[in-house]
Formats: sequence, structure tokens, C-alpha cells
Amino acid sequence: MGYSDFTGFQNALIAHAKGLATWSGPLACSDFGRSEAEGGVDDITQDCFLEAMSGALEAVGFRESGAARGIQPFDGLEARGLLWGGNLTVLCALLGTPHFPRVKGGVLFLEDVGEHPYRIERMLLQLQQAGVIDAQAAVLLGDFSGWTRQSTDRGYGLKDAVAALRARTRTPVLTGLPIGHCATKVCLPVGAKVDLFVQGREVILGWQSDHRLAHRHAHPDTAHAH
Repeated sequence: MGYSDFTGFQNALIAHAKGLATWSGPLACSDFGRSEAEGGVDDITQDCFLEAMSGALEAVGFRESGAARGIQPFDGLEARGLLWGGNLTVLCALLGTPHFPRVKGGVLFLEDVGEHPYRIERMLLQLQQAGVIDAQAAVLLGDFSGWTRQSTDRGYGLKDAVAALRARTRTPVLTGLPIGHCATKVCLPVGAKVDLFVQGREVILGWQSDHRLAHRHAHPDTAHAH
């Protein structure tokens, strides 16, 4: 289990070891090693991790955050495919190598830290122009924090980067997934087949039990995991 740089390992496994799933989720030091002065261990992150490791976690949920008030463009969306992705910078670094998964009809999730929105747009458009984004059933955007607005940004923000991608692809691009360099994060089975359902702004991502990911029931916290 891991995230960020672990993205390289996870996606190489998808490329070379078909059918093997790993977990995207919290890290031992930066998540479970957080002192009380630093805010301590996040309760939802811990509960989700424990359920994943016990085999009980079979779905997570979140609220799509990028829609304008009163507008729900993804309401009713349903999709099924291989869950893959992770850190945007690392994934782009794999592009063109034997370790980049050739996934079609999948559910791609992305996150990053310390990258200004114009750089995020550049990498998103790199994936789109390489045919990766357009080949997916859906794209889920997680946490993109750790950057400070500067005058050279000229007011350009994350919403602008997302809008630039949405204008160039028919693939649904949803925001608000609690994954990445954030205190509250869910666990995701990278390399597993998942089902995506959207009702209003509520998004559910679920997966079926099998011999590699033995799950029994859903997480009770509907705000972040089910």
C-alpha cells in the first residue's frame, strides 16, 4: 500500500503482472506517524485502512466538487473498468516506457502535490493528447495541494486546469476524490475492476470480492467511504 512515488511500482505491476491488485492508501510515516502537534492520525483514514486490510472494504464514496451550484453534469453516470493511476507527475514519467499500462475503458484516478495549476494542465493535456484520457471510461481527480499562488500564475487556478481538460475530451472528469497528499484519504484497489455510480453529486466507487481482494461489507461513513 502507498501513494505518490509508489505510483511507478503500482502501474508497472499492472503493465507486467495482469490481474494483480495493490492498494493506494496511507503511508506509515507521513500518515500514521503524524504527531498530535501535527494533527494526529486522521480517523477516517485509519478506519478505511483497517477495513481494507481486514478485507471488509468494498466501496468508497465522495462528493463531486467541481460542478457549479445547481448543475450536476454527471448525475446518472455509470461506468465499469480497471482502476489505475495515482500521482500525475510519476504517471507522465512512465508514458512511452514499457511500464506504462495500456488500459482502455478504465477508471483513471490522479493526484499530485506542489504543482502549480498550469503544470497540472500541461500534464493532463499530455495524457489526453497521447490518447490516454480519451480511452478511459472516467477520470477521477484527487488532491492537488501544496502549491502557493504566485503573481506569475496570473490568476490561473485548478478549476481552470480542469476546465481545459474537460473542453478537450468526452471522458467524464470528476473531482473531489479524497486521495493523495491530504490528511483524510481513502484506500483504492489499484488494478482491480471497479464500478462507478453517480447520483447528483454523490459518487460511489465499488469493487467485487475475489481471491485477491476479499471484501465482505461496506464502510459505514457515507461522507468518505462506504
